[in-house]
Amino acid sequence: MNSRIQYRTGVARGAMLLALMLTGAVQAQTVQAQAAPASSEDLPQPAAPSARAEPVSVDGTDEIVVTGSRIRRPDFDTPSPVVTVDAATLRQSGQTNLTNVLVGIPALQNSENSLDNSGSSAGVGGAGLNLLNLRNLGTERTLVLIDGRRQVASVPGSQAVDINTIPADLVERIDVLTGGASAIYGADAVTGVVNFVMKRDFEGLTARAQAGISTRGDAGQRLLSVTAGRNFADGRGNVALAYEFGSESRLESRDRSYLRGTQAVGFFVNPDDPRGLDDGVPDYIPLNNVRYFDSARAGGIDVDFDAVPDFISIGGRAVPFDPGRFVPTAFQQGGSGTLLSDYANDLQPDNRRHIVNAMARFAFSPAVEVFVEGKYANTRSFTLGQPSFDFALLLPADNPYLPSGLPVSADGVLLNRDNFDIGQRGSTITRETFRGVTGLRGELGPNARYELSYTFGQTDVTNRYVNDLFNDRYFAALDTVRLPSGQITCRVNVDPNWTPDQPFNPNRVFAPTTFRPGECVPFNPFGEGQASPAALDFVRADTTNRARLRQNVVSGSLSGDFGQIFTLPGGPVGFALGAEYRKEESRFTPDALSAQGLTFGNRLGATRGSFDVKEVFGELSAPLLSDLPFAHRLTVGAALRLSDYSTIGRTTAWKVDGSWAPVRDLTFNGTYSVSVRAPNISELFGASSQTFAFIADPCNNNEIQNGTQFRAANCRTLLTGLGVANPATYLDTRSTSLPGFQGGNAALQEEEAKTWTAGAVIQPRFIPGLLVRADWYDTRIEGAINTVTARELAELCVDQPTLQNQFCSAITRTATTVGTTRPGNITSFLVTPQNVARFSTAGLDVNISYQLRTASAGDFALRVVGNYLDKLEFIGSPGADITNRRQENAFRAPKFQVSPSLTWSLDGVSLGYSLLWMDKTLRNSNQINDNNPDRTAPEYKFIKPLALHNLNFSIQANERFQFFGGVTNVFDQKPDLGNQNYFQQLVGRYVFAGARITLPRF
Repeated sequence: MNSRIQYRTGVARGAMLLALMLTGAVQAQTVQAQAAPASSEDLPQPAAPSARAEPVSVDGTDEIVVTGSRIRRPDFDTPSPVVTVDAATLRQSGQTNLTNVLVGIPALQNSENSLDNSGSSAGVGGAGLNLLNLRNLGTERTLVLIDGRRQVASVPGSQAVDINTIPADLVERIDVLTGGASAIYGADAVTGVVNFVMKRDFEGLTARAQAGISTRGDAGQRLLSVTAGRNFADGRGNVALAYEFGSESRLESRDRSYLRGTQAVGFFVNPDDPRGLDDGVPDYIPLNNVRYFDSARAGGIDVDFDAVPDFISIGGRAVPFDPGRFVPTAFQQGGSGTLLSDYANDLQPDNRRHIVNAMARFAFSPAVEVFVEGKYANTRSFTLGQPSFDFALLLPADNPYLPSGLPVSADGVLLNRDNFDIGQRGSTITRETFRGVTGLRGELGPNARYELSYTFGQTDVTNRYVNDLFNDRYFAALDTVRLPSGQITCRVNVDPNWTPDQPFNPNRVFAPTTFRPGECVPFNPFGEGQASPAALDFVRADTTNRARLRQNVVSGSLSGDFGQIFTLPGGPVGFALGAEYRKEESRFTPDALSAQGLTFGNRLGATRGSFDVKEVFGELSAPLLSDLPFAHRLTVGAALRLSDYSTIGRTTAWKVDGSWAPVRDLTFNGTYSVSVRAPNISELFGASSQTFAFIADPCNNNEIQNGTQFRAANCRTLLTGLGVANPATYLDTRSTSLPGFQGGNAALQEEEAKTWTAGAVIQPRFIPGLLVRADWYDTRIEGAINTVTARELAELCVDQPTLQNQFCSAITRTATTVGTTRPGNITSFLVTPQNVARFSTAGLDVNISYQLRTASAGDFALRVVGNYLDKLEFIGSPGADITNRRQENAFRAPKFQVSPSLTWSLDGVSLGYSLLWMDKTLRNSNQINDNNPDRTAPEYKFIKPLALHNLNFSIQANERFQFFGGVTNVFDQKPDLGNQNYFQQLVGRYVFAGARITLPRF
């Protein structure tokens, strides 16, 4: 949105490998072992006492399908790290938005919630989206599943699933599998899987109502859900229907006193150290009452054409423009300019969602069970962002609206204006998601099961923008004349040969297109609120963009074990085999006005694309030993997936893992996987569309020291070649965003990720109820598909060893002066995805749970989930320097994070406490801190730790009624100075209450 500030293996080869895996497993059995399979009590238990899924009895052993494997295993016997959030935890959180709960898991802390997709931050079509981001490596690398199956995406051209479409109250548990899982589930699972396991075989009726609000009386949340189900035919069949309504109220920046008006504080260039010299004086300091130096809500009038306002209009009279105190590069403190805080907008959109789910199954026999699922989700998000704005508008000297007392030359005047009186631009986005699943499943004897399924999904997106501008109407309405009768009208109404004359805005000049002669309504731009309602209606443009995403998946699998044929010393070999066909389609159709570039907002291109993929997969789990000295249990496993894409050809993903328990109390786990991600539709087929970005020029004299060792020399060469006399003093003072273009790249190939994990599970018999799991993870993505931001593009250009790189060719600078643009200034850019990046991250996950049951004092449950982030690195292009993102606030990447929770329950009463704690983070990037030690004063180097204390309670009044409530952010922690990165701090203290009714039958 136009904004002011901000490898490959053949299928035959892979199939042979899969066959060898199966053959090798059979040949490995040379001696029949009589040892029985390990009992469930010998195995690691779930990460939390309440995190156990509903078991399915198979051959007398309670087994379930664990996220991260298609083989049924006792309990959570898997070497892959899995963190589980159960339904009780979701209720106790007080949140009606699932993402707001999941961001408390370290691996998901930088997921996108409503804070990230609100107001101007939302971007085109992004308002209200909630997208998960595992390991800080991107939403496009996180696969979201529902009961192990895919759901259609919500973002055109992508595979990203909006979590708003998943009903919170129907969730049984959420499994977060961290580590490459492409071999099990396919592409997009590069960094892992988040699997939403839904309730099933529901009988009876439950209803839940909940509401919450901040102690400031805003940021309200509401949830109402009803689920009804019934078993029939002696339990062989079940049918259930569920409805959920959820809503979140819009929260504006002005609703927080520390973000509005002159009280808002940010970090800006120190006016007393504008060059940013390494002299011990802080380069950036906190300032309030900061304004744009070159524009005003009432219009900054420039009479001498020096790009600086001289007057503003108040009550129809020209009043000298107060420049205040200049704050480089484009601001002033105090004075007449527009407050930056005025441009701050929504912190949270108004979100509403209606979700209906229907489920049914019927078992004709153990060998044949038919199941169907259907879902309809309707979500609506409304948010307002920034208004339109103008720079260097040329208004002729005969304009009758010119304020009195204004010295005007024959050339007229220039006007810089922030159009708040026309209205803040905003959008209402409606997303309708349809999903249907139908299939057959059953047993093929005591040791094998099958499943065949078809999944269809479709998302329709309607995006209605308000308060945009018709370019042609706006320019025409500004050029006015006074008729002999004294009436003021548009010049175009009396001059049929009129053409717009805006020499300083050549890219925004349009001949009359959307109106006919005589229809133009004159617009008075001098002074805020001076334009007539008719003029406002004439220039305002409301547009509608539409998109449709469609998904078809046909999948079949066979799983079980070889127990009737042979067993290993540790037990039977488990297996899973299958095949899948998937087709993804996406199209985006912009409004006709936007497609032609006739509005102030972005010129948008229509995008349409599709791909399909055929896949075969296999998985083995071989229990080699059990119940032996130093080998209580030893299991190895492997998985392989061969894929053939219509876009990029064949890919191979594979995984090996192992689990060794020398004694029953201690288990060592390890995995190694190679995952792939195919480029999505938008990355491949995205049409060229206009975009806007604010770029702090890396060649500015106060930015030179913030780059690599190559920046200074490269900027000097670059600017000299464009005619800049003294590059050492170069400074781009423009405060507006710059136009550029973005699009797809049909030459993209798959990216490959290599992930290994190593960990241990401790479950000491001498401390019943205690489980400790720790896993080290390391992920490295090669040939990563990366689309850099416009600012990163400019920085990468001059931060390379030479200017001869792919980034410089995508940045356009000028050698001439046009309006406020000077030689050396960036005038345009082109951002496209490329297979040029390398991403890597590593760290330690810790998961501790302890359950203590007492005879009279009640039950206690303790859980601690923590993370140590060892590295988070990005390399923008081959050979480039490493960009370290660890501990950077912009990435929400603290070095340490921990979330403990404690619950006590007795006789139907439950009390709970939880803490979300994130270590301090750097206010600026590591690169800036390393190269510019006096960027800020020492006391401002870090953003303070996030420490949110939460309390909850529940009372089980009887078998049918439960009441619950709580307080989040009990101590009302607010954001650190100049920081708005954590939504929970912005909301502040929040209270909630609700009730739940359960009827066993209805």
